[in-house]
Amino acid sequence: MNTILVTGGAGYVGSVLIPSLIDKDYNVKCLDRFFFGKDFFSKNNFPNNLELIQDDIRWFDPKILDDVDVVLDLAALSNDPVGDLAPEKTFEINHKGRTRVAKLSKEHGVKQYVLASSASIYGQQKDIATENSTVHPLTSYSKANNKAEIDNLPLNDDSFTVTALRFSSIYGISPRMRFDTAVNCMVLDLFKNKKINVNGKENRRPFIFTKDVVKAYITIINASKEKIGGQIFNVGSNEQNVTMDELANKIVDSINEPCEISINDTNDHRSYFASFKKIEDILGFTTDYSIKDGAVEIYNALKTNQVSDDIKTKTVEWYKYLLKNPESAKDLMINNTLL
Repeated sequence: MNTILVTGGAGYVGSVLIPSLIDKDYNVKCLDRFFFGKDFFSKNNFPNNLELIQDDIRWFDPKILDDVDVVLDLAALSNDPVGDLAPEKTFEINHKGRTRVAKLSKEHGVKQYVLASSASIYGQQKDIATENSTVHPLTSYSKANNKAEIDNLPLNDDSFTVTALRFSSIYGISPRMRFDTAVNCMVLDLFKNKKINVNGKENRRPFIFTKDVVKAYITIINASKEKIGGQIFNVGSNEQNVTMDELANKIVDSINEPCEISINDTNDHRSYFASFKKIEDILGFTTDYSIKDGAVEIYNALKTNQVSDDIKTKTVEWYKYLLKNPESAKDLMINNTLL
């Protein structure tokens, strides 16, 4: 059984990904600060092939890499509002922290490293963005992703396979639930208020379901290094390139409940569609789920109280709470530092 280290493994994607890796009999190490708790792991009685490591990618002991075959580097301050809350920390963690992970992985004999990047680095694009398009990162979060790509991809060689995955905007249910992503937030608005606020009607975005994100990681882990070494892949589907107005209408049509759609101005200038031809042609990867599938899943989970929109589901609000209430965060401090 290969051993996989997942940094940020208790996050929105990581907590969906790790159970799938365990089901496939990988040994898994989860490195995380556990800002949002670790109850999910203890409640589910995972077998002995899961190790939880509470640490930070900036400071962890590199010895934990000695028996690792694959690193999936998901750790990051996770979206644009969080990036704007603490830009210097975003670059420190999302850029320099992940560059540290990649370099140490190579030094300690890890065979494969996968960087969780984001299609948000395209910023604004008139044409559909391919992996060869000039990027225009507009935020601290996307700029840090871009810098991590620039530093980490050249580490690829015959014994160390490096790949960057530029994920579309992710939606769907997760043990570490988030209601600060576009689809999830719109479904919550519909559920609570029968009204969806659309900020930037014509802004364009690609989207992807959490289960398809997991599928992408499994595909990359099992791909030959000749196909993925030193490569960047957009991850998503052409069918889920939609404007924000189209997204809201798809969600309303999927759930089939009366709902008002309110169109608002925005200072968010990110607007891009992405091409997913490369990952399909080279790796045969296609998505299995649609925006409708995700919207229905989230709505039903809200309806049956499987998820709620407590403060931990709004990433930036939870970080603000922790920063203002240090007593609540004392067990999360590492090197006398919260963030």
